[in-house]
Amino acid sequence: MVKAAIYARVSTDRQNVDLQLEELREYIRRRGWKNCAEHVDNGFTGSDTRRPAFTEMMKNARKRKFDVLVVWKLDRLGRSLKDLIMTLHELGALGIDFASYSDSFIDTSTPHGKLIFHVIGAVSEFERELIRERVKAGLENARRKGRRLGRPMVDDGIIEEARALRGEGMSFRGIARRLGVPESTVRTRLKAGDV
Repeated sequence: MVKAAIYARVSTDRQNVDLQLEELREYIRRRGWKNCAEHVDNGFTGSDTRRPAFTEMMKNARKRKFDVLVVWKLDRLGRSLKDLIMTLHELGALGIDFASYSDSFIDTSTPHGKLIFHVIGAVSEFERELIRERVKAGLENARRKGRRLGRPMVDDGIIEEARALRGEGMSFRGIARRLGVPESTVRTRLKAGDV
């Protein structure tokens, strides 16, 4: 028998998840699945995945405690497209199907739903590639204009002073604090000079 887990969420304490839970329980019963867990976040925004019940649900997914995750509506799982895609991708990679009760076209336990899921994934990948191209174009444009990219250079005089302080036995952290430069810069530059 297919083991189903419910995830429900409301944004404020004044809202109630009872309607979501009742409909999802009935949906699971009609599908002939077994309701094995209910994860409910009360008063949490969907724009952030750091929600207690969501986190617990994903832990249970990684342990394969259920076969399909059921939500009342896609936006109950999350409001960020990126987070939704990542969550659905992880569930798919774990072999866990996903069904959205109100968005019946998203049900990866059916061939039609699998197709929709793959289309969403392809759009997400396309979006990532566009972002990467824009970033590369922006960096190239900055280089053409003569802008130096990365961390600002530390003056050689400061490095010589750091070398002298290190020679006196001062720690990298102490040198960094005294000279007002990052400790990693002090370590890297002094080790490059074998000090």
